[in-house]
Amino acid sequence: MSMAAERSRAAAIEPDRLDGFPAPREVECLFGHEAAEREFADVLQSGRIHHAWLIVGPEGIGKATLAYRLARSVLAENESVDQHHPVFRKVASLSHPNLLRITRSWVEKSKRYSQWILIDEVRRLRAFLSHSAGEEGWRMVIVDRADELNQNAANALLKALEEPPPRTLFFLISSAEGRLPVTIRSRTRVLRLAPLGEDDLERAVQAALLRGAYEPDAKTLGKALRLSEGSVRRALELVSGGGIELYDEIAASLAALPNIDGPRLHRQVERLAGVAGTERLDLYLSLLLGLIERLIRASATGEVATPEEQELAKKLLSPANLAAWAGAWEAISEAKAEAAALNLDRSLLLLDTWIKLQAVAREHPV
Repeated sequence: MSMAAERSRAAAIEPDRLDGFPAPREVECLFGHEAAEREFADVLQSGRIHHAWLIVGPEGIGKATLAYRLARSVLAENESVDQHHPVFRKVASLSHPNLLRITRSWVEKSKRYSQWILIDEVRRLRAFLSHSAGEEGWRMVIVDRADELNQNAANALLKALEEPPPRTLFFLISSAEGRLPVTIRSRTRVLRLAPLGEDDLERAVQAALLRGAYEPDAKTLGKALRLSEGSVRRALELVSGGGIELYDEIAASLAALPNIDGPRLHRQVERLAGVAGTERLDLYLSLLLGLIERLIRASATGEVATPEEQELAKKLLSPANLAAWAGAWEAISEAKAEAAALNLDRSLLLLDTWIKLQAVAREHPV
């Protein structure tokens, strides 16, 4: 694929980009992952660099931002790269001839992104690795996200990892490394990232809000930071995507259990289960699962994010029913993953989720 064609893909193919905020390739500053950055720099300087790196950690903590930051450093031959550097601009626009990004593609027929990274996307590697690069130096391949490779695509990537050309580096980004074939994992060196601490999280979120021209009030921002669990993406979703309102709806519905407000639930289904609501439904379910997980933790250890959640934990959970709530959390998580993988009816997923929770609250009261 020509560089002009690759550039034309940049604007269209952004399956995981948050509307209104810069993509990771456009972000200059990195917060909270200095140790991982130093580890890579030390290995690169030693001259014994591994050709494939698996960057793993929870959703939204900066894995892709780190990958592009490391790629810029390598492509610039370890020069200091700020937003005015030519390499920064070329990477940000996906116009650098020695950089290839592999991700889920837009399917025009269905007007949505593919659920998986398909083999046609990985086949672009062959041309990229075989042609004479427009600029001397390293070639960089970023797979975002590697756990979304389907089987054929994973097999095609494996062949490239088994016989990499000289001076070629792969960065595989994953929030669910267990979904990756062992054959791929065994050929990578792992950089494991942790959720951001409070200070780094706030700095990262403030920087993103500044670039996105968002100015949330202090109460909204504080609540988003508390609920984000170290994820910049989750904090930004809460601030900008109506996430706080979704969270409040979820908390109110949990507080009402074992009763369910039928009309209210059906309004939620209508609002979230359509094609246009895919991202909001994912946020809704993630917030619900996160809240249940925190309630379980609060009941078991006393650790809690907010006073409101402390009261909710006391109302719904006790040592006697922790296992039942944990089982419901696991069942909902599996149903969410299955619905995404098989493109199942999302309205049924949402209804079944609340039926499960109602059953737990009714059969295992405090």
